[in-house]
Amino acid sequence: MDEPSHRPRPEDYVVMLAQVPERVGDIALALDENRLRYRHGPAFPTLKELVAHLARSGTAVDSLLRQVCIEGKREVNLHAAMDPAPDPDSEASAADLVESLMRDRRRTVDLLRGLTEEQWGQPVQDAVRGELTLLDLCDAIGRHEAGHVTQLRNLIAVLPEPLDLGPIVPAGWSRPAGPIVPAG
Repeated sequence: MDEPSHRPRPEDYVVMLAQVPERVGDIALALDENRLRYRHGPAFPTLKELVAHLARSGTAVDSLLRQVCIEGKREVNLHAAMDPAPDPDSEASAADLVESLMRDRRRTVDLLRGLTEEQWGQPVQDAVRGELTLLDLCDAIGRHEAGHVTQLRNLIAVLPEPLDLGPIVPAGWSRPAGPIVPAG
């Protein structure tokens, strides 16, 4: 198989990682709580659960990237960072979760923007994937997050349209074409 003609540059990954929290906010935060909690089927997450996962995993991978870049950590577990355990006790709103992710991601993006070509090529040892560079880590993180942004869009596409059936008519009342009046 031929090598792709365009190998993404570090700047491409920085831009992609910087845009994820904003895209999540644009897609999900305009929805009310009922729509965020709507479950299309038993195998589907709710939008709020998916936003919470993105916020948790985004915070975890940002922490992992800062450990590699600042502390020089060379042994990582990318899978554990990208798929952290859910926090069933968290009652944080979707807006709070996205705001927290935006704050963490800004710090990480600022750090990544200042790296040299040599630093991007530094090897790390992943528990599952073996030896990777920082660029490879960002590629895997970006693909994971892009997949979830697509998943958010797909879940929004299957949200039922809100129906306005008019006012509730009490038992014993009729519903003529005009205002609701008692039957009789």
